[in-house]
Amino acid sequence: MPEPHRPIVDTLRRLQLVGADATPAMTPLGGGVSSDIWRVDLPAGPVCVKRALARLKVDAVWEAPVERNRYEWAWLQEAARVDPAWVPPLVGHDPRSNCLVMGFLDPATHPLWKAQLRRGEARERTARQVGTRLAAIHRATAGRADLRERFDTGRIFHAIRLEPYLLATAERHPDLRPRLADLAAATAETRRTLVHGDVSPKNILVGPGGPLFLDAECAWYGDPAFDVAFCLNHLLLKCLWTPDATPRFLACFGGLAGAYLEGVDWERPARLEARAAALLPGLLLARVDGKSPVEYVTTDRDRNRVRRAARRLLLEPVATLAEARDAWQPVVNPASHRERRGRRRAEEAPAG
Repeated sequence: MPEPHRPIVDTLRRLQLVGADATPAMTPLGGGVSSDIWRVDLPAGPVCVKRALARLKVDAVWEAPVERNRYEWAWLQEAARVDPAWVPPLVGHDPRSNCLVMGFLDPATHPLWKAQLRRGEARERTARQVGTRLAAIHRATAGRADLRERFDTGRIFHAIRLEPYLLATAERHPDLRPRLADLAAATAETRRTLVHGDVSPKNILVGPGGPLFLDAECAWYGDPAFDVAFCLNHLLLKCLWTPDATPRFLACFGGLAGAYLEGVDWERPARLEARAAALLPGLLLARVDGKSPVEYVTTDRDRNRVRRAARRLLLEPVATLAEARDAWQPVVNPASHRERRGRRRAEEAPAG
């Protein structure tokens, strides 16, 4: 048996999904940097097996505790209690191998949201559903002392979110170090709901019944604003990947933010929104200068466009997500921005 297959097969045997002598057909699946993921064809149907890695598959040195796998499993269970249709079918978890097993969902019927966005298929309805469902999970878990204790995973969240994103980026931008350090500290200290930690289009399937959430390896009882900002950040960056769809991406940004905030009742929505708006530029900058840069921002011109917009918002913070979106507009449509600015100046000019 090839060595990479062994922990997967051992997991399936311990979970009694295959017999002691059986070795099912296995196909590696791509798309992740933090885990090995396999499709395994069992007699009852295909499943997906995910095994956490101690060192992530990126250029920078990025290590994370493998026990995050059991918190991912626990997050999926909590989300399924809100609505089982919002996550894949849960089959089993093996703490010994740090593997979890889920039902395999065919990409033909459950495409990745990221794949749709890459093609310019940016539907505001999908974005609003993501916002509504995320808010429902946060609402159902807000103020829960049991979950706060169970998901006391600040060490893991620091290792795979705060350090590689905000703090590593601060090392590249010394003048922004105090601001980014403050954002990291404020996020770490805010503990209100169960947080997914990686709400990204690559971790959302769009099924016939709407979006499903995957890959909650960063699960933590913390600041829900992080989930909102993390996902909205991707919708802004997609404007550089598929420029023709920019108006649709920005509409999705507004739809997701609006639907999410409509569901916030555990705290004042404006306070949560302000935290998300503050985090957003830090995450933007992290995706070009942190340990996990997005693969599609590849030119210095685009990287510098992101840097300029992010720096401005970090140095001159805004209180609303709409203001953050408006600040991004000149990055993706500079001609239109200059035209609007010219009209404003003409309107403000004294008559005669």
